[in-house]
Amino acid sequence: MTTRIVELRQGILKKNDELARALRGRFTAAGVLVFNLVSSPGTGKTAFLERTLRTLREGGAGVAALVGDLETDNDARRLAASGAPVRQINTHGICHLEAEMVGRHLDGWELSTLDYLFIENVGNLVCPSSYDLGERIRVALLSVTEGEDKPLKYPTLFNSADAAVITKIDLAEPCGFDREAALHHLNEIRPGIRIFETSAKTGAGMAEWLDYLAAERAASAR
Repeated sequence: MTTRIVELRQGILKKNDELARALRGRFTAAGVLVFNLVSSPGTGKTAFLERTLRTLREGGAGVAALVGDLETDNDARRLAASGAPVRQINTHGICHLEAEMVGRHLDGWELSTLDYLFIENVGNLVCPSSYDLGERIRVALLSVTEGEDKPLKYPTLFNSADAAVITKIDLAEPCGFDREAALHHLNEIRPGIRIFETSAKTGAGMAEWLDYLAAERAASAR
């Protein structure tokens, strides 16, 4: 039985990887830079993404978002307030997004009109680490309210990330957040990872994050 389960899992991941490669080719051909945002529930991922979308749109960039959640379209409605095109993906019990889900929800979108596409993954730090969605950049988020040892508890996810965002930095002091320990743990798991310390509420760190997006966009266009 154990062997059969392993074989099924390998088959599922192989199919997902094939679909993800096709998506990546499609994104590259369209000239859109794709980010996969992953975090646990309650990290402030939606607030962070809403501010990102709104600021990029105000700057004239073409942006859109796909939002993964088990049920409800609450987060999609929040993000739509930014003015960006947003589509909800309900997984109905599945703890992660898959490449097939992403591809299916792109129907009707003219990707060539976009500069950036953000995929807000289901709130989970385990399952999403195994599923490529065709993104160019995977971003792992953790909030000061979760504790600085998150990277040590979920090393696979943080090791697979290209960048890390610490959210709710305005609450660091009242939460007793050990900033130096958090930075150390992130670099221990993923040496040299790009780290952003942000607050969607106050705007702290958002300029650095947006500069990073612009630099990656320029690099992808070369």
